[in-house]
Amino acid sequence: MMLHIPGVLSREEVATMRAEIDAADWIDGRATVGTQGALVKRNRQLPEDSPVATAQGDIVLRALRANATFFRAALPAAYMPPLFNRYAKANEESYGLHVDGSLRGVPGSPKWLRTDISSTLFLSEPDAYDGGELVVVDTYGEHRVKLPAGDMILYPATSLHRVEPVTRGERVCSFFWTQSLIRDDAQRTILFELDQAIDSLRQRLGESAETVSLASQYHNLLRMWSEP
Repeated sequence: MMLHIPGVLSREEVATMRAEIDAADWIDGRATVGTQGALVKRNRQLPEDSPVATAQGDIVLRALRANATFFRAALPAAYMPPLFNRYAKANEESYGLHVDGSLRGVPGSPKWLRTDISSTLFLSEPDAYDGGELVVVDTYGEHRVKLPAGDMILYPATSLHRVEPVTRGERVCSFFWTQSLIRDDAQRTILFELDQAIDSLRQRLGESAETVSLASQYHNLLRMWSEP
């Protein structure tokens, strides 16, 4: 499931975040990928242990914990701390076709996280740069994503994807991975769409025996499929 979640951060929050991260020290983005990724990745990132990245990543996670759409779609069990990247024409920056690693070590912890869901939070307005689209490839073809600042796209981490070359301006984003309570993307999609349908029925008809029954089935499926 690919899902556009608007307004994760307000314009004011984006502006404040950009002021903090733009003033920080950036490094070669290849520092955080394996051998395959290093062959096709050309961008800059804030270091994983950057105090600025940590503080601003915490702001992203607080916003997501308060976002009902994200919670219902991702059913999060654990998060990787958000990272920050930027692409500019001056450095011919892009990220070729790749798939995210299936497991990532949590910084400062012996724990590993399974990357079920990839998320990109846009921190540049679409008219601030040309190119730079996130292209996600699945069995339905290619999906090109370029969202307003403060909006986020989430998609299965199993998907091949790339970032097109930036030909004008600069593209700045935050990105991170989520381990879901529901490992399988098809099951997450069923639960999300069922949850949305129940909400729609409640808004139109109020609570009823039918909505109670559907909610029961939702929670029974969640109980059956979840991996705490």
